[in-house]
Amino acid sequence: MTSEISRRTGRRFARTFAFAFFFGLMAVATATSSFAKEKVRIGHFSWPGYGFLYVAQEKNLSPDLEFEFTIIEDPVQLFSLLSTNQLDTVFSTIEFGPIATAEDMGFKLISISNLGYGSDNIVVHPDIKTAADLKGKQVAVLEGGLSHIMMGIWLEENGVKWDEVEMVNLIAGDAAAAMISGNIAAAELWDPFGPQVLADLPGARSVSNSLEPKWLKSALIADAIFMSDEFTTKNRDIAVKTIQAIFAGVEYWRTNPTEANDIIANAVGFPVEDVQAILGGENNPEDGGLYMYSLDEAGRFCGSVAGDPPFGQRNGQMADHWKMTNEWWVKFGFMDRTVDPTKGTDCALLSESR
Repeated sequence: MTSEISRRTGRRFARTFAFAFFFGLMAVATATSSFAKEKVRIGHFSWPGYGFLYVAQEKNLSPDLEFEFTIIEDPVQLFSLLSTNQLDTVFSTIEFGPIATAEDMGFKLISISNLGYGSDNIVVHPDIKTAADLKGKQVAVLEGGLSHIMMGIWLEENGVKWDEVEMVNLIAGDAAAAMISGNIAAAELWDPFGPQVLADLPGARSVSNSLEPKWLKSALIADAIFMSDEFTTKNRDIAVKTIQAIFAGVEYWRTNPTEANDIIANAVGFPVEDVQAILGGENNPEDGGLYMYSLDEAGRFCGSVAGDPPFGQRNGQMADHWKMTNEWWVKFGFMDRTVDPTKGTDCALLSESR
């Protein structure tokens, strides 16, 4: 009898253990599934204004997502990776949208992200007294970039046609060195290179700065978010969460600037002092060179959220910005036609992300 009881007890224990083991495995599988994160591939070049997703990831502001970052200093290469679906999202300056759409590269401009708030200067050599003195002289810009357009607008507003000067294609660091050595007469320079030239070249002066109301209103000097069409169509819910994470990082930075600036500095390889100078801190934007849009402000600029964006900009101004840059690309010979902004933007993502 004792032996039979033992056998029955053993069988009951075995069944109980088996059930417990099975349900334990199910629980582990369910937990693993529930905590599986969606990977989102992010590309950008080294610039503090692109650092807010690092803040979101560090502070677990988007627990469903895992961001895989690729830093490449050539924006054209970044856009090539986005075009071939090797990246899902790219941060860059805003002006590439019309070119990408004309060439059917398979991605769209989604949102403005920040605005130059004193970050960019047109600096002239000490012997340049008026814009007319630049005729026939070398002027440094990053061709195909916003500095190219800013210089063209400033020249023509001051009575000099853009092609009456010799545009020299130089990145900002090289342009600053060329100015200090006297090889060029003027340059469009973003921080920290503009202040460097003004400090190191006695008599050099800034003749235009992105803090001026006309530049703020036009929103010319701006960074933006681009996403691949495959990402926004096949994984739209993840694209929405990515937008939410970006702006959650911005909002965390607003209230915790010292901590967030340190996270961004480590991520993009800038000294934290430079990040502080570019992004600002407790008194942003007054103590920095960029203005960060909120999610609602970005939606208003794009035209998918009611209300007006800041600085006298109007609702839906994304289309105007697109047309402005498109027209300059035609002038400069980079494009042969204008393209409809609705074919290259997806503003609805911003309203879906609220």
